[in-house]
Formats: sequence, C-alpha cells, structure tokens
Amino acid sequence: MAADRIASLTLSHVVLPLENPVSDAKVLTGRQKPLTETVLLFVEVTTEQGFEGMGFSYSKRAGGPAQYAHLKEIAEVAIGQDPSDIAKIYESLMWAGASVGRSGVATQAVAALDVALHDLKARRAGLPLAKLLGAHRDSCRVYNTSGGFLQASVEEIKEKATASLEAGIGGIKIKVGQPDWAEDLRRVAALREHLGDTPFMVDANQQWDRARARRMCRELERFDLIWIEEPLDAWDAVGHADLSRTFDTPIATGEMLTSVPEHMALIDAGYRGIVQPDAPRIGGITPFLKFATLAAHAGLALAPHYAMEIHLHLAAAYPTEPWVEHFEWLNPLFEERIDIRDGRMWVPDRPGLGFTLSDQMRKLTVETAKFSA
Repeated sequence: MAADRIASLTLSHVVLPLENPVSDAKVLTGRQKPLTETVLLFVEVTTEQGFEGMGFSYSKRAGGPAQYAHLKEIAEVAIGQDPSDIAKIYESLMWAGASVGRSGVATQAVAALDVALHDLKARRAGLPLAKLLGAHRDSCRVYNTSGGFLQASVEEIKEKATASLEAGIGGIKIKVGQPDWAEDLRRVAALREHLGDTPFMVDANQQWDRARARRMCRELERFDLIWIEEPLDAWDAVGHADLSRTFDTPIATGEMLTSVPEHMALIDAGYRGIVQPDAPRIGGITPFLKFATLAAHAGLALAPHYAMEIHLHLAAAYPTEPWVEHFEWLNPLFEERIDIRDGRMWVPDRPGLGFTLSDQMRKLTVETAKFSA
C-alpha cells in the first residue's frame, strides 16, 4: 500500500458550559473561582486516502484560547506527513513551537492532534484503540467524581453517590481540603457510613502543606480509603513520595503535571503511590504511553484523570488493574455513550476511540481553522 498523507486538518474551539458551577478546595481557599465551563480544542484529521481521526484537549478556567491559538500557529507542519508517523509528527510540532517550551499550553495544544492521529490509526485498522495498543482487559474499574464537589451538602453528595452506584459505577470520590479540616473529616465520616464498604476516595486538590497533609493522612487512615489525592502542591514530588512511603492509604497525584519529565520527578523521588497522568495535559497519547511504560516498570498503580473517552483505552492497555474516572460533563459533545455496569467501564467495540462528534458540539463551537494541502 502506498504511503498515505495528511490532507486536511480542522481545529475547533469549543466552550461547554456546566449545568451548575462546581467548587473544590481551591475555591474555598480563595485561589480560584467556581468552575462554570470546560473549554476544548478539537482536531479532525483527514488523509489523502480518505481516513479520518478525531482528538481533543481541554482546559478549565483558563488556557483554552491559548491552546487553540498555539495549534493554529503550528498545525500546518503536519500537512503532507504520513499519519502513521505519529512520533515524527509530534517532534515536528514540538520544533515548530520550540520557543514556548515542551510543557503546559505548548504540549496541551499538540495533544489534540496527537490523539486524533492515534484515533485515525486505530480506525484504519478497524480496531478499538485499546486493542491496537494491546489491551490487558476489556473493562476497567470506574469511580465517579462529579457528584462530590464542595458546594454540595453532605445529603446532596449521598444522593448523587447512590445514583452513581445504581447506574453501575463502582467507586465514589469526594472533595476535601477546605480551610476547616474538621469539617472535611465530618463529611468523609458521613459518606463512609453511607457507602458501607463501597470503594471510596478523597481529593484535597493540593490545598495542604506538608505538616497538615501528614496530620490529615493520619486521620484519614481509619476510613479505609482507596486513595488520598493531591494532598500537596502537584509539583512537590518529594513531599508526595514521603507521604506514599509513610501511610498505608495510597497517595495519588499527577493530574496537573504537563510533561513526562514532571511525572518522572515522582519516580525519581521514590514515589510509591498511584499515578494519575492526563493524556491531554501531558501532551497526548504519545507521551502518556511513554510515561505509562516507565510507571509500570516502577510498579506504580494507574488512575488517569478526567477525559474518560480517551483514558478508558489507555487504562485498558496498562499491565496492572487501573481505575478510570467517570465525568459525564463531556457527554453532550459525542453521539455515543460508554457502557458502564457492574462497577466497570467497558471498552467500546467501535474502531478508534469509538466516538463521533455531535450536532451539539458544532453548536458550541466558537471558531474553527482549516488547513489543507
């Protein structure tokens, strides 16, 4: 077969409002405003032979327009390249935007195109992406976060948790890290009593210093949690590593990190917890898989952050049993839904990621840019 070439790219800047604003500990500590929307960068790629792929990246509160602007500036270098040469294309995009570095917005913008190329490759093969990568399982354990934010009362969280479990979700995560640590413990105790032996996680969203984190981790040991997430600043690799070696309850972190080297700092510090890389944030599926190989070699458990439409496939290809985070927020953007039952999220049998863009996604598109040969 003759080599194929990328014939066209379409970039879409999409603003998806949330039904209700949500607050985590960063809001209660005054560091951020409530979250009201998710901003996404979609990329649709078409080849000369007629194959197609779709990928996306996202931001919360800030950075969405910057992602779109950056990829719009450099995307043209992918035109005419062989879509199978994903790593080569990635490098060419990195060099095209070299002056702004290789993390943060620079790689998050490229992530959308990188995901689209992996989607295209799997579609062309007629396989779900997980199968193309080499799946270890057809489903992954799933937990819900969207019902556990801090603006909700304990009773509201209980109701949402019950609804999630009845819908087939296997675990529940709630937010902690508010200024009144005693209130955190009261909420955790109330949810643990409500949930019984259901898998239960908490997320402090980086709001404790090292002393408070040690005290809170000690207090939280009695609740038999699956993990305590982001007890410290996301870039405090040494602090997270220390906590992971000190307490029986696993420590989880990594969702905010935006490059493989930033994630590797955890391993280099002796981290023994759960890693939570986010493909759109780390720069796409290409760097995600690079770090996943290193994490597996280090014996670390995996629980990717957000973007379940992408991460289900990547988690299914991880050697040890992972968790996938359920957020229904992006549902309006896609025609299909993921099968969730028996506490697990099931890999679609459709080729690629297994999703097509909805009419609602088109209506929510603020601007587009097109590139062609």
